[in-house]
Parts: sequence; structure tokens; C-alpha cells
Amino acid sequence: MSETKWRLHGVRVVHAGELDTNTAQTPGMNRAAAVTYARAGAEKIWAGTVVIHPKAKTGAHHHGPVESVIYVVSGRARMKWGDRLEYTAEAGPGDFIYIPPYVPHQEINASDDEPLSCVLCRSGQEPVVVNLDLPNVEPNPEEVHWVDNIHPEPKDKKPAREC
Repeated sequence: MSETKWRLHGVRVVHAGELDTNTAQTPGMNRAAAVTYARAGAEKIWAGTVVIHPKAKTGAHHHGPVESVIYVVSGRARMKWGDRLEYTAEAGPGDFIYIPPYVPHQEINASDDEPLSCVLCRSGQEPVVVNLDLPNVEPNPEEVHWVDNIHPEPKDKKPAREC
């Protein structure tokens, strides 16, 4: 590829003031797109930001066939997931959250006074957000911890099921 093509089709910096808020939204959260086909030429990924205000939570939803990764920048995230949102886990600054395709989930800002600010990446360009009306949502979800050879069960928690 020639130097001129690299200049126009190489690295793209999307500055904070250039984020696009005209994205699919879920009640309780604000998404803004940074890396999309239209904005950066990306063909296989989507990236942007998510802000959830203090005490707020999203409605239950899923993203169809798309995988999502959330990186917590600041605040405290509480995730609920499952057919009745019967499972829960928390994440803080520096933590990553992985959401597989079609998993019903809900993001909650666990703080009463601090916004939850995250970076969101998805495995596709389609703005798939399927908002759900889940009946019989579990009032006391089971806390789930990542358990494997590298991430042992926390000593101060009850036994967790493997993820």
C-alpha cells in the first residue's frame, strides 16, 4: 500500500468530543459510539462509551449474536444476568466484563453518588439492542465468581458455581 493510502486509511483517532450519541439506547444508560464503520472504517468491531448515572439501572436486554466487553473506567458496576436475572457479579475500575451472545442482562450503577463510566466494545457493527420485559425477575440473585485455575474462589465468599 502506498504512503498516501496509509495516510487516509491508517490509524484513526476519535477524540472525546467526536463521539456519536445517535446510537441504539437502552433505558437507564447513555451510549456514545467512537469506533464504527462510518466514523473510523472499522468493519468487524464497534467501540464506544457507556455512562450510567448514580442509583440508575438499565432495563433487561441482550445484543443478539454480538459479543460485548465492558471495561470499567470509574464507579462500581453490578451486573445481573439470566432468564430471570437470577445471577449477579460486581466490577470496579480496571475490571473487564464479558457478555456472550443472547445473554439477557442488566447493568446497574451500584453507587448512590458516583456515575458509572465504562468503555464498551462489541464484535460487530450492527447496533443490536433487544430490550426485554422479563416476568418473575429474581429478587435475590445468586452471586457468581469466576473460578478456574488462575482465579480461585474468594475465601470470604460462599462456594460459587463454575462459570
